[in-house]
Amino acid sequence: MKAMVRIFVNVMQKYLPDAYLFAVILTFAAFLVAWALTDKSFIDVINSWGNGLWGILGFAMQMILIVVTGHTMASSRPVKRLLSALASIPKDNTGAAMLTIFVAGIASFINWGFGLIVAALLARELARKVQHMDYAFVVAAGYGGFIVWHAGLSGSVPLAVATKGHMAEKLIGIIPTTDTMFSAPNLIITAVIVCSLPLLMKLIAPTKDEIRPVDPALLLEAPEPEEPKVKTPAQKLEYSRIITILLGLMGVIYLVRYFYVNGALNLSLNIVIFVFMWLGIIMHGTPIAYVRAVNEAIKGGAGVAVQFPLYGGIQGIMVGTGLGVMIVNAFVSMATEYTFPFFTYIASGILNFFVPSGGGHWVVMGQICMEAAVKLGAAPAKVAMAIAYGDQWTNMVQPFWALPLLGIARLGPKDIMGYTTMVMIWAGIIMGVGLLIPW
Repeated sequence: MKAMVRIFVNVMQKYLPDAYLFAVILTFAAFLVAWALTDKSFIDVINSWGNGLWGILGFAMQMILIVVTGHTMASSRPVKRLLSALASIPKDNTGAAMLTIFVAGIASFINWGFGLIVAALLARELARKVQHMDYAFVVAAGYGGFIVWHAGLSGSVPLAVATKGHMAEKLIGIIPTTDTMFSAPNLIITAVIVCSLPLLMKLIAPTKDEIRPVDPALLLEAPEPEEPKVKTPAQKLEYSRIITILLGLMGVIYLVRYFYVNGALNLSLNIVIFVFMWLGIIMHGTPIAYVRAVNEAIKGGAGVAVQFPLYGGIQGIMVGTGLGVMIVNAFVSMATEYTFPFFTYIASGILNFFVPSGGGHWVVMGQICMEAAVKLGAAPAKVAMAIAYGDQWTNMVQPFWALPLLGIARLGPKDIMGYTTMVMIWAGIIMGVGLLIPW
C-alpha cells in the first residue's frame, strides 16, 4: 500500500492541474463527447452549455452558505478550544493523521462545510504541536474524512427526496430521512468507513525519511483585534452580547417550533443552513465577532463561487444534450433489481467528475434513476443513497470541494490527492459492498 500511494502522489504532483483548470478541461471534454456521441449540433451543445451556466445559481448560493456557516461555526472559540485540546493527543505524524481523518469524518457527517473547515483548522493546530509531522499528509487525511458527507445531515440527495415538490415526487413520493441518511444500513456503512479510515492512514503513512517538514509561513495567522476599552455608541452595539442573545433566541424558538411540528429528523437543505448559521451566531458571542468570521469564511467560498458556473455549464451539457441520460442508461441497461443501486453508484461516481455537486447529480440522475427503480422494483431510498455515495466517492480525486480546506491549509490539490486516491479506493469498496447487500 505504501508503494501504491507513492505512485499516486507522484502522478498527482506531476499531472493534476489547478482546480480551475481542471474544471475548464472537463468543460472541453464534456463538450466534445456530447458533440460526438449525441445527435446535437455544435450550436445545440453551445446553447446547452450557455443555458446551464446560470441554471444552478440558487443551489450555488446554498452551497456557498453551507461553506460559510460551517466555517464560521468551526472558527468560533469553543470549537477552536476543542480542536486545540484534540491536537494535544497525538505524538507523531501517523497519530496526527489518524485523529484528523476520524474527527473530519464525524464533522463532515454533521455538515460538510463544517467538516472541511474543522479538518483544516485541526491540521494547522497539529502542525504547531506535533514534531516532525508531514503537513500535506495530515491535510489529506482531513479531506479524506469528507468522503462520508453525502451520507450525513447535509446530504443534498437525501434532503432533496425528503422535500415536498422534488422532481421525482410523482414517481416515489416523499422519502423521509429515516429511510435514507438515518437508516440502519447507511449508518452502518458510514460507521465502518469512519472507523476504518484511521487504519488506512496508519498503513499508508510516510516513513520518517519521507516526511516533508512544514513551512512555518503556512501556519502564520493574523492576530484577533482587541476589544476597545472605550467604545463609541456604534461599537457598543457591535460588541453587545445582548443583541446576539436576542437574535439567537429568535432562531432557537423558530427551530424548536419547526422540529416540534415537522419531527426531529425532518431536515431540508435550508433548515440545515439555518441551524449552522444560528449556532455560529450564538457561539461567536458578539455581532462583530460573527461578522469578522463571515468575512474570513467568504474567502473559502470564493473558489466555489467562481467554478460553480463552469460546472453548471457542464451540467447543462449533460442535461440539454442527453449525454447524462446516455451515461446513466449504459449502466441501467446492465442492472437487475438487486444490482441497480450498485450500478447507479458507479454511474454517479463517473458523473461526479463532470458535475461535482450533489444537487447537480439529482438533476441529471434523479428522474431517470427513479423511473428505472420503480420499473425494476428497486427501493427508491436505496437508489437515492447510491447516487449520494457515488458523488462522495470520487470527490477524493475531484479537487472542487477541497478548495475551502486547501484555502485555509494554504496548499494545492496536487499536494493531497495522491493520498486521497487511496481513501477513494478503500471507502469505495466498502460502499460498493454495502450496496450489493439487500437493505
